[in-house]
Amino acid sequence: MAKSNKPIFWSLFAAGGTLAAFLAPVLVLLFLLASLGHAPDLLSYAKLHAFAAHWFGKLFLLVVITLFLWHAAHRLRVTVYDFGLRQDSIAAFVFYIVAGAGTILSAVYLLRI
Repeated sequence: MAKSNKPIFWSLFAAGGTLAAFLAPVLVLLFLLASLGHAPDLLSYAKLHAFAAHWFGKLFLLVVITLFLWHAAHRLRVTVYDFGLRQDSIAAFVFYIVAGAGTILSAVYLLRI
């Protein structure tokens, strides 16, 4: 039986989709409240910066960003294929490279906080 990398990408896709389904609506609601001036004290700049500066906050943000990026990369790959671009290996390469670069850039940025 031939070995495949598909389980790796499918697991990242599934984890990112699950996380997006649970976390994205909460983030949208919190940032909508913040933009309307009804932000709880927990969303103050000082507290969010302190969270992002802590090692656990960095790890949490990196996991969330990484899973969102890999979910989006796989979803875009499938969408491009459905629109008729049958060069799946090129699309996969481009989207997964962008997701990988985004992951690395996110890690570098979070380490600099």
